[in-house]
Amino acid sequence: MNETYTNMYNAVIAGDMETTKQEVQSALDKALPAGEILQEGLIAAMGEVGRLFEHGDFFVPEMLVSARAMQAALEILRPHLVAADIQPVGKVIIGTVQGDMHDIGKNLVSMMLEGAGFEVIDLGVDVKPDQMIAAIQQHQPDLVGMSALLTTTMPQMQSTIEALQSAGLRASVKVMVGGAPLTQDYADDIGADGYAADASQAADLARRLIA
Repeated sequence: MNETYTNMYNAVIAGDMETTKQEVQSALDKALPAGEILQEGLIAAMGEVGRLFEHGDFFVPEMLVSARAMQAALEILRPHLVAADIQPVGKVIIGTVQGDMHDIGKNLVSMMLEGAGFEVIDLGVDVKPDQMIAAIQQHQPDLVGMSALLTTTMPQMQSTIEALQSAGLRASVKVMVGGAPLTQDYADDIGADGYAADASQAADLARRLIA
């Protein structure tokens, strides 16, 4: 691996935001291709972060600082990706369902999806079904992600899926769900296309759903 990419990769894994940004700028100054910087430096590193998390070597705080370092670097890289017409691997709309104000898990999923090469439109918290429908009509995503931390707000996931069906949008998007109280069985019962137990699994699931 190119030394610049190696340094970038290691900085992301270490959660060293300043070094990550410096290495991305250094790569751009060397006229390295934006798409290659994204793949070799940032996406590769976030893939390793996900693997470390899955194996119990990283925990949520470590994953969060790595994701923040990656996001800061992506802010520098994004205009160059646009200029080079580098397309994201897919587009995701994500939000915490109506009545639920929890966003830490959703934010981490958003960052991990960005680290996997997705374009993410984050609708925030307390997202009503009609807001989700309007966002799908505007952005035409490949995927919709919904999060809930409260058992009392979990039924809003089914309400949103039913609203998508009524609006004639359900067939055009894959729906993935997650949150502490959820299970695969619940996801199956409400008609979701996939369930992820954590942010690392969410990135893998998203890739599988659009494959």
